[in-house]
Amino acid sequence: MSDPVAEPRRRPSPLANPAYLILLVPPLCWAGNFVIGRAMHAEIPPLAFSFWRWAVALALLLPFAGRDSYRCWAVIRRSWRLITLLSVTGVVLFQVFVYRGLQSTTAINGVLIMAIIPAAIPVVAYAVDRSRITGRQLLGIALSLLGVAVVILDADPRRLAALTFGEGDLWVAAAVPMWAVYSVAVKRRPAELPPHALLLATMLIGIAILFPAYLWERAVTGPFAVTPATLAAIVYVGAFASLLAFVCWNRGVAAVGAAKAGPFLHLMPVFGTLLAIAFLGEALLASDLIGIAIIAAGLILSSTAPPLRRR
Repeated sequence: MSDPVAEPRRRPSPLANPAYLILLVPPLCWAGNFVIGRAMHAEIPPLAFSFWRWAVALALLLPFAGRDSYRCWAVIRRSWRLITLLSVTGVVLFQVFVYRGLQSTTAINGVLIMAIIPAAIPVVAYAVDRSRITGRQLLGIALSLLGVAVVILDADPRRLAALTFGEGDLWVAAAVPMWAVYSVAVKRRPAELPPHALLLATMLIGIAILFPAYLWERAVTGPFAVTPATLAAIVYVGAFASLLAFVCWNRGVAAVGAAKAGPFLHLMPVFGTLLAIAFLGEALLASDLIGIAIIAAGLILSSTAPPLRRR
C-alpha cells in the first residue's frame, strides 16, 4: 500500500472548476439575444426592449431574492455606489447601446464587435486594480479571437473587405467598455451580500433609470404592438438573456476573475451559428468547425493559465 504522505499531491485541473461550465451559459443566452434583438428591431424600440426585459427579469427574481435583499438592506445601502455603477453600465447603457445599434446593423457585425470585450476587460482591470494577465492568458485571448474571425469570415480573409461599419456599429462599439467596466466592478461584491441580492438591487436601480427614458421614447415613437412574437421576444430576453445569463456571469466572474471569464464571450458567434443551424436550417461549414476548435483551444489555454506570482 502506498504511503499517501510520500506521494505528491496533484492539483485539481482548473477545467474541473464548475465555474467554467457556468460561464458557457451567458454566451449561449446572449447569442440568442443578438438574433432576437435584430429580428425585432422594427417592432420594439431599444428603450422599450431594455425596460421590459428587466421588468420581466425582476418579476422572476423577486420571489427568490426579495427576502435576502431585505435582510441585507444595510449592506446594499453601504454599497450603493457599486450597485449604481453596475446598474448604469450593465443594465442600462450596455443593453440600450446594443439594441440601438441593432436598429441599423447586422447581428454578425454586432457579434464581431462584441468579440473585442475579452481584450477590453484586462485593460479596464489594469486601469482600476492594476491587475495584470499572464502571457498565456493573452495568447489564449488572441487565439480565441482568431477563431471568432474564422467563424464570421468563413475562413476567407477576402470577406473582411466586404464588411462595412456604420452608425449602428458605433453604438454597439460603445457598449464594449460598458460591459468591461461591469465585469471588473462585479468582482467587488461585498462578501456578506449574496449574488442574487446584488443582482436584484442592480435591476431595481436600472429599471428606475430606464423608466423615464422609456416613457419619453413611448411619447415620441408610440407604444409597440403587443403580439405573440413581441411577447415571446421580451420573455426570452428577460428570463434567459437577462436573469439566467447575468446570474451565471456574475458567479463565474466571482469564481475565476474577469480576465479568465472574458474569453468565454468568444463563444457567442459559435452559439449563434449553432442556433442558426438548429432553427433556421443553415448549413454547418467546415470553417465553422475549424473556428470552434480554435476558440476552444484559446479558452483552454487562457482558463488553465496559473495566476501571476506577486513579487
